[in-house]
Amino acid sequence: MLQTSQQVLRTDLAGMPLEWVDYRAAARLYVLDQVAYACGDTLFRLRGGINSTTQQRSMLEIHSIIATQGTHQALHRQRGDYVPPLTNRALFQRDDHLCLYCGGRFSGRHLSRDHVRPISQGGADCWTNVVTACVRCNNFKAGRTPEAAGMELLAVPFIPTHAEYIFLMGRHVLADQMAFLHAHFPRTSPLLKRRPRSA
Repeated sequence: MLQTSQQVLRTDLAGMPLEWVDYRAAARLYVLDQVAYACGDTLFRLRGGINSTTQQRSMLEIHSIIATQGTHQALHRQRGDYVPPLTNRALFQRDDHLCLYCGGRFSGRHLSRDHVRPISQGGADCWTNVVTACVRCNNFKAGRTPEAAGMELLAVPFIPTHAEYIFLMGRHVLADQMAFLHAHFPRTSPLLKRRPRSA
């Protein structure tokens, strides 16, 4: 059964992903006539009052993907030099909750942000220098590089594009939303192998 927490993917008129919105924000966009077109499955059917003239009850269908009109502040994020904000949640999602040293899968509370080149050695706190590590591996590596600690990275850290970042920030991404986002991922994106999460 679909939960009211299920997110709707909002795009611009050209179909570029902008953000996730809840069903209330999506309904507001429909009512304000800001939705240019919708695609994907119908997620919600909201029923309203009964029209005194037609005696018909109003109903609003909200789809999983909506394209909205107007200009958006998010458009600058489509540029090639865009770097999304680095948060532990997005980082852990990028690395699929895997420790990139031992390969184990952990919940967020057992994971940490590891700087491949430690900050104490001039490393930066940026997407290309951080990986997800379990607490044990991070403690063992300490202030050393992976080579100095005798550890091997299982994947190369990368900067997500805006579309990849939108995916990473989604909760319960549905199959149709995933397919839509995949079309905006780079062909070499490691995220193309991800499966949609169940609703």
